[in-house]
Amino acid sequence: MAVATAKLSDLQISARKVRLVADLVRGQRIVDARDTLRFTIKGASKPLLKLLESAVANAEFAAQEGHEDVDTDEMIIERIVVNEGRTLQRYQPAPRGRASRIRKRSSHVEIRIADK
Repeated sequence: MAVATAKLSDLQISARKVRLVADLVRGQRIVDARDTLRFTIKGASKPLLKLLESAVANAEFAAQEGHEDVDTDEMIIERIVVNEGRTLQRYQPAPRGRASRIRKRSSHVEIRIADK
């Protein structure tokens, strides 16, 4: 059973927004997930598509190293996890001489693909 993982750290999109797109492709075959991510309008779909392609390349490389045949199109997304990353804090002037905090959130994404 071939298993491959790929990780993406410090994606400058909040974890809540990335989870919306990750929930669309969880459990799908690679072919279907590629199509879903290509035609999703959300901003997180492009980095997730690139991460999926990286996991597929990792699976192909591992199969080549082990002298195995693997059909990556028939693999499924077994696990996709989106965690919160670091938060950059900035300040913006507010009325009456105050300052209001701006939180620029990021996220960490981990994807794992496997055979059926």
